[in-house]
Amino acid sequence: MTSRSPATISLSLIVLAFLTYQAPPVFSWKKDEFRNCNQTPFCKRARSRNPFSCSLIANQVTISDDGDLSAKLVPKNHDDHHQINPLILSLSIYQDGIVRLKIDEDPTLNPRKQRFQVPDVVLPQFESKKLYLQRHSKETIEGEGDASVVYLSDGYEAVLRHDPFEVYVRYKGGNSRVLSLNSNGLFDFEQLREKNEGEEWEERFRGHTDTRPYGPQSISFDVSFYDSDYVYGIPERATSFALKPTRGPNVEESEPYRLFNLDVFEYLHDSPFGLYGSIPFMISHGKSGRTSGFFWLNAAEMQIDVLGDGWNAESGILLPSKQKRIDTFWMSEAGIVDTFFFVGPGPKDVVRQYTSVTGMPSMPPLFSIAYHQCRWNYRDEEDVEQVDSKFDEHDIPYDVLWLDIEHTDGKKYFTWDRLSFPHPEEMQRKLSAKGRHMVTIVDPHIKRDDSYWLHNEATEKGYYVKDATKRDYDGWCWPGSSSYLDMLNPEIRTWWGTKFSYENYVGSTPSLYIWNDMNEPSVFNGPEVTMPRDALHLDRVEHRELHNAYGYYFHMATSDGLLKRENGKDRPFVLARAFFAGSQRYGAVWTGDNTAEWEQLRVSVPMILTLGLTGMSFSGADVGGFFGNPDTELLVRWYQLGAYYPFFRAHAHHDTKRREPWLFGERNTQLIREAIHVRYMFLPYFYTLFREANTTGIPVVRPLWMEFPSDESTFTNDEAFMVGNALLVQGVYEERAKHISVYLPGKESWYDIRTGARVKGGVTHKLEVSEESVPAFQRPGTIIPRRDRFRRSSTQMVNDPYTLVVALNSSQAAEGQLYVDDGKSFDFLEGAFIHRRFVFSNGQLKSINMAPAAGKSRFSSECIIERIILLGHGGSKSAVIEPANQKAEIELGPLQLQGRHGRTVLTVRNPGVRISDDWTIKIL
Repeated sequence: MTSRSPATISLSLIVLAFLTYQAPPVFSWKKDEFRNCNQTPFCKRARSRNPFSCSLIANQVTISDDGDLSAKLVPKNHDDHHQINPLILSLSIYQDGIVRLKIDEDPTLNPRKQRFQVPDVVLPQFESKKLYLQRHSKETIEGEGDASVVYLSDGYEAVLRHDPFEVYVRYKGGNSRVLSLNSNGLFDFEQLREKNEGEEWEERFRGHTDTRPYGPQSISFDVSFYDSDYVYGIPERATSFALKPTRGPNVEESEPYRLFNLDVFEYLHDSPFGLYGSIPFMISHGKSGRTSGFFWLNAAEMQIDVLGDGWNAESGILLPSKQKRIDTFWMSEAGIVDTFFFVGPGPKDVVRQYTSVTGMPSMPPLFSIAYHQCRWNYRDEEDVEQVDSKFDEHDIPYDVLWLDIEHTDGKKYFTWDRLSFPHPEEMQRKLSAKGRHMVTIVDPHIKRDDSYWLHNEATEKGYYVKDATKRDYDGWCWPGSSSYLDMLNPEIRTWWGTKFSYENYVGSTPSLYIWNDMNEPSVFNGPEVTMPRDALHLDRVEHRELHNAYGYYFHMATSDGLLKRENGKDRPFVLARAFFAGSQRYGAVWTGDNTAEWEQLRVSVPMILTLGLTGMSFSGADVGGFFGNPDTELLVRWYQLGAYYPFFRAHAHHDTKRREPWLFGERNTQLIREAIHVRYMFLPYFYTLFREANTTGIPVVRPLWMEFPSDESTFTNDEAFMVGNALLVQGVYEERAKHISVYLPGKESWYDIRTGARVKGGVTHKLEVSEESVPAFQRPGTIIPRRDRFRRSSTQMVNDPYTLVVALNSSQAAEGQLYVDDGKSFDFLEGAFIHRRFVFSNGQLKSINMAPAAGKSRFSSECIIERIILLGHGGSKSAVIEPANQKAEIELGPLQLQGRHGRTVLTVRNPGVRISDDWTIKIL
């Protein structure tokens, strides 16, 4: 879910739709329903500024009592009409090469209000990594004038140039730069002020009026990335992974990349238009193999230009530089400058640095990384039971069945339609008996109904967002007249969390989890289908200041509610549509209301890669497309690719034909079954990767250049991706394709995961396309853990044996890992897990413990390894297992137990070693 009618639908149609509890008609995306830059005054003003129009200089530079480098920014030219009072700059240095730059109005000069600083995103423990500066050195830099320089980390320094003001990071002892802000003199900070007589502050768009009581308060500046060829990040949009220039010579007329969380139905691919979530974090990468990153902690609407080469040629002022760089221009409607510079130097370093600020991805429960079946809507308990039984009948595993808005009593969340779902607990227990789970939807709009206990309680406590007149804001969404909780308020978030208790959410059980949709928030009759910007939150904060974080706070509160439901013992699973920086701490996201088109299958890959690169590891796209009816070939191809998404869910609009996997003929059922089986086979590998993401921030699904940072052929490749460091997957994106081009990085030969055949690396191959799978290859020098026995659900696989696939490189060596815990609790935080490192070298495979020597909790497993597959090995007949000194047979066996393809491969059968033990297997 969800689509809805745009604002152009007449009020009478909307009312009729709501009164009959039917979804309003669906219309495709209309460009004119959303503002462009020219219709957005702060964006239009910022884009009109010329390079070096900023006249600010830094003076009174000193080390503050907080250990920061501080300064006042004042206009060099007193006729700068924007500048009223000095701005306060502070530069903080943190461990691991992180710089934080903040610029705000001086609070001692009594601005009209305190400008909003986004709370609860930066981890409290991040502050413990701050390096308290004792001194700064003053330098006169040739061509730059006076500057203050502070130590950043080994090899790097942070520099504050005084006149004109500029901040940059450079390599220590030289002039080579990494990142800079205001190098092109585009910084502008509109201070809060009193309204001049006759001045017009109101803004109007499509019949909506924004009162803008505090007037212009936007901020804009340029950021430059050095030694860079491409920039990536700033989700969410359906476009290429490498961000295309939006301004400059030979650049087609383009909108900036917009960050403004919106409910966009049937969104377009290859567009800079912003979608459901916003993460103002950009990463650069270049031929040098070096990577850097920049993050602006600001939740107001943002517009970002990527500037093409020569964009400033008309100014007549070109920056002399021997370094290749990419200039970008960042514009926001409100907030403060609160920015972070990440020096890398590698892509994994930048992601680790960013997630050290905003948080590591949560460790998901095991069931949630398996296959999910969803539709708007499964009609009733009989429908649920039939769908569930059909999966068993057709030998297709799945773990989660989802219920959309129609399961409720009149769109009142935490309720059930008692005619269609009279026995919700029993329904959930039947699923749970098979190791399966259920997810129900809980959206942020609360039905304004005097018979609805939740609405009455929220009204009585004054917990709703207020409109500009300070009344409870009333907007339209699925239930009709609705209000929205002020999730900025921690008290309200805590209250919301209590509603997930079994006492309050009657009919819920421990196997029920939650879906937060529409949390942008979506308001059908609001401007651009969202909440008015002049709505009021806690402490007079305007909605414009926190809009992009509203869904984040709602996601946070829901996740905390599930956590409290089980007294902190059960890992929550919450899927959200809207997101912000830090959302990775609270669950999964998906790419929203996509369409059953080949182009949308294609664009799902760069969208998921971008989310992973910006912290959101647990993400996926609706398999099959939410809108429309996919042809059978498209549906099969989507399953084959979706099996490798971090979040693997099929979903469909209620106007589409039913499309459960068994409805398309025996052959297609078989192909979909095999695709889902691939996911279950690789669950141990995926779970290990989710643990890596949980501890390092490195995403589960990665761009090729993250693993091959010096290979230029990978920099713009967003049709293929890496799952971890060991699997390369190439999608098939064209109907009736006969061949496909696949680039395999590196000099070593890769291994086809279906056949075991070796395929040369470092070249692009034209491969025949098989209907049975998308191309996927195991990297030489890696070891992948699998489970080859298929059950009804992941829960029922818990005691099954493992297979290790050892793909040897030219040195006859390989490495891999396996992480195992109970899949559901937080005991792993106390050391209750198994973490093994497998190393093959010199004809020996060793299992080495990576878990801590002792912890407060213990986790044990009797699971064994039943097969060890050796790809690229010359051949042997037997093996010896140490320390037991037992022999094991080596023979030719199938690469996949369920497969019907490919050559037989060298296999150590039944070595009988446990995953929890140290052991060595010598190949004789």
